[in-house]
Amino acid sequence: MERRRADPDTALGYLEGLPALVLLERLPVPVLAVDRDGHVVHVNRAFEAMMGYPHDVLSGRSMRDLLPTASPPRPVAEDLQQSAGTIVTLTHRDGSAVRAAISKSVLTRADDPVLLVCFQDVTELLWDGGNAPTFG
Repeated sequence: MERRRADPDTALGYLEGLPALVLLERLPVPVLAVDRDGHVVHVNRAFEAMMGYPHDVLSGRSMRDLLPTASPPRPVAEDLQQSAGTIVTLTHRDGSAVRAAISKSVLTRADDPVLLVCFQDVTELLWDGGNAPTFG
């Protein structure tokens, strides 16, 4: 059975024609993709800006460089999954702490080779004594 594609001249057809990385890059929300071994596969520009890194510097690095190890140490993928819906402390390029709410992985199948999570920087909100939102 052949699946019909939407007409590329329609809004849906336009969206279907965009590669996923193009969409992720355009999101104003910080997005991070890591493989199951904890290596950064992709970050969008919003994530790089939140963390103070120039474009493409984070790809291939260990997530441990950004997210301190839990005690006792767990695999990074497990840390990210356990942290979903909470606020985590990330390490900015200058060494300062960035407090961010973290989402559950957008990719949810057990056989997905990457975790794709979104962040919301709540550092200033916490400094001002406000209630930081969390992802549910």
